[in-house]
Amino acid sequence: MPPTGPPAEPSAEQEVPVCPRHPDRESYVRCQRCRRPVCPECQRPAAVGVQCVDCVREGQKSVRQARTVFGGTVTDGRPVVSFTLIGMCVVVYLFQQVMPGLTGDISFVPALGESQPWRFLTSAFAHGPIFHIAFNMYALFLMGQYLEPMLGRARYIALYLLSAVGGSVVYLLLSGPSSTYAEAVAGQGVGWWTPAVGASGAVFGLFGAYLVLQRRLNRSAAGMYVIIGINAVIGFVYPNIAWQAHLGGFVVGAACAAAIGYLGRAKSMTERGRPTVHWAALAGIGVVLVVLAVARYALA
Repeated sequence: MPPTGPPAEPSAEQEVPVCPRHPDRESYVRCQRCRRPVCPECQRPAAVGVQCVDCVREGQKSVRQARTVFGGTVTDGRPVVSFTLIGMCVVVYLFQQVMPGLTGDISFVPALGESQPWRFLTSAFAHGPIFHIAFNMYALFLMGQYLEPMLGRARYIALYLLSAVGGSVVYLLLSGPSSTYAEAVAGQGVGWWTPAVGASGAVFGLFGAYLVLQRRLNRSAAGMYVIIGINAVIGFVYPNIAWQAHLGGFVVGAACAAAIGYLGRAKSMTERGRPTVHWAALAGIGVVLVVLAVARYALA
């Protein structure tokens, strides 16, 4: 007697396999990881067979990202950040030549820093005579080629910017509020109204970082001591050179490098933990600079 009732539904094995991402495409090739059908467009070569794009993307999330010796993200070696900073300084310098008032608007003036805090940083992108920017950019070019790939771009730019701000903060701490604007224009000492410009503080921060990191790696830094010594003498011999900013940048740069080089060592921290420690330390240095500036203005 023939069977009665509705016809049986086809089983899963009898269904035509289709790509989950492209349901209109049949595929009898399956991903080696999730075993789902995968069309030619979604196939990615694997060690054995193919994988779908979803499994490849998921697998990439679990792969640890390559890190530099100090925990930064490995780059292709090109000092992109350094070139960008150089380009920004050159552009600002050109604008300074055609807009005479620009220098006064972005230079660091202790008397104006409290109400216009951006000057702590913008002053690092402005320069005076041509030899001023030429020296700073050449030094930035040389140091960037070495430090940027070693630290990773994120840590390098943090080091540079903190050093720039640190130079302005120490310039503020060592300036005297008794000076008037007229005295500043006449060049009579470093006072509350004496402006300062230049990337020298940030560059000296790179110098300080270089010394600390070379020592951490047990490498010689003899040549850098000579360069720092020469620049220190020039800062005291020639007028209108803000050696206070040089000192501040150097100290802050060395402190940032110490935090990066000596905190969160690979043997005691995971690759995920090292960046956390480094960024917390760098943030702490930034907070200290802010506190010092606020305290100086409070005591003025």
